[in-house]
Amino acid sequence: MIPFVPPPTFEYGRPDAVSPLIRRVIASNPGPFTFTGTGTYIVGGAGPGAGVAVIDPGPLDEAHLAALLAAVAGQRVSHVLVTHTHRDHAPLARPFAEAVGAPVLAARLPARPTHASAAPDDDDDESFSPDVVLTGGERLAGDGWTIEALATPGHASNHMAFVLCEENALFSGDHIMGWSTTVVAPPDGDMTAYLASLDAVIARRFDTLWPTHGGPIVEPGPFLAAYRAHRLAREAQVLARLAAGDRRIADMIPALYAAVDSRLWPAASLSVWAHLIALERAGRVRATPEPAIDADWTLV
Repeated sequence: MIPFVPPPTFEYGRPDAVSPLIRRVIASNPGPFTFTGTGTYIVGGAGPGAGVAVIDPGPLDEAHLAALLAAVAGQRVSHVLVTHTHRDHAPLARPFAEAVGAPVLAARLPARPTHASAAPDDDDDESFSPDVVLTGGERLAGDGWTIEALATPGHASNHMAFVLCEENALFSGDHIMGWSTTVVAPPDGDMTAYLASLDAVIARRFDTLWPTHGGPIVEPGPFLAAYRAHRLAREAQVLARLAAGDRRIADMIPALYAAVDSRLWPAASLSVWAHLIALERAGRVRATPEPAIDADWTLV
């Protein structure tokens, strides 16, 4: 079982110091895909004149914009970083950056469309355009902090996590969340890429993970081992459903996700599809006529 963490203690719009170099402000956009809401992180000292970076400004929300501007009043924002371009992470980046006079840094928009039917928050902000395009490996520095961009495709092809070197911590965006597994939704989401990115994070041995939604993961080792095992177990369950005679994703979901809120079944269908695409690439299953979400699937 994944040792999911409880929700953080917070008030919407209140900047909370959660580590020596991190403050968090949570937007009031709770929901089945956003948990308590989008957590925006401010990296750097809280004193007047300090240079800070801001990660994932969040959705277009005037109250959240006002809260962020109040939190950094009297400080110098040097970087506005975006983990990926989904609508609960990216749209406020440009208005906030223009208000504070800072550049926006992120990966490019995905080359492939996202799947919009199950999770509206996972639609892309198609108007998003970073001032600086990140590809992974870049290092940014400010007053007492250093951030490294770490490419983590899978949930989205342009997903970028951010390492806070001084605290050996990772802002994991939606790649790893403490309250739920992430949706991997084709055609942009890719399970093969997701598992490779997960292995890359595991190899770094971070002390803390700070997801954009939910509380921190303070024991990443066992958590990530369980997270990875869950994905592999789900793959095995998909293969078992095929062996039992299921041919379509819609037939598998009630059995695979019987204990999950049915509101999440459409999103779960996308993750099962992602597993099947990865298995088809590996030559273990066959799709007829093609590996679409409504295809007939059989074991090879």
